[in-house]
Amino acid sequence: MARVAVIGSCITRDLWPLRDQAPADLLYVSRTSLPSLFASPITGFTPEEDPPEGLTRYQHRAVTDDLTKQGLKRLVAHRPTHLIFDFIDERFDLLALPGGALATRSWELEASGHLDHPALAPARPVARLGEACQRLWNAALGELALLLRTSVLSEAQIILHAAQWATRWRDAEGRETAFGDELEILPGRPADLAAHNALLRRSEAAFRRAVPQAETICAEPGHVVADAGHRWGLSPFHYVPQYYEDIWRALQARGV
Repeated sequence: MARVAVIGSCITRDLWPLRDQAPADLLYVSRTSLPSLFASPITGFTPEEDPPEGLTRYQHRAVTDDLTKQGLKRLVAHRPTHLIFDFIDERFDLLALPGGALATRSWELEASGHLDHPALAPARPVARLGEACQRLWNAALGELALLLRTSVLSEAQIILHAAQWATRWRDAEGRETAFGDELEILPGRPADLAAHNALLRRSEAAFRRAVPQAETICAEPGHVVADAGHRWGLSPFHYVPQYYEDIWRALQARGV
């Protein structure tokens, strides 16, 4: 039986909840970034057991796992037969702290109130589209490639779910409308759609070079359309049902 792990976002995770067919052993690590996965934990931060107001228990765990660096530990312990990566969550800026610690500046982190914790007071932002973030990401990719070769993860089938932000969205009547050039990743923070899609293409190409054993799956280009009726709301990475059907079939063909 497949033991599936996802290092990525809801574009992969939603394949199972949307069908009520989640495998018994599904590990989902999200709201993180490759540099943050491999960085040192945030010194002096100890998470509370219960989530703060406004976050679900899952969101709380995603944030605290990113801050305390539990993702890789959970991944290795899971011993997945299939390990799926997607890079849609690689859209958030990072926070750098003394000693090499990093955190992912996700919406959940901001909503958690942890940015007011003294341990995060020295944090300085690292812009996602900047050169410093790219250098950190490239270094973490090298560490990931080594881990995939030399740990129990070498036994897993590695799958890259290649994705792009949709440039258009579909309403309930089937009409399609183009997104503007700028969207919001977090409230009040515009994001350049074309720049983020270019970043995704570069990241995926680098991943394929570093992890040549990975198989790439993607949806048909005509199905990369956002859905105004999506369960999580309208977003350039909340797609129409046909998108998920394409990815579902591709995963089934690989034994997932």
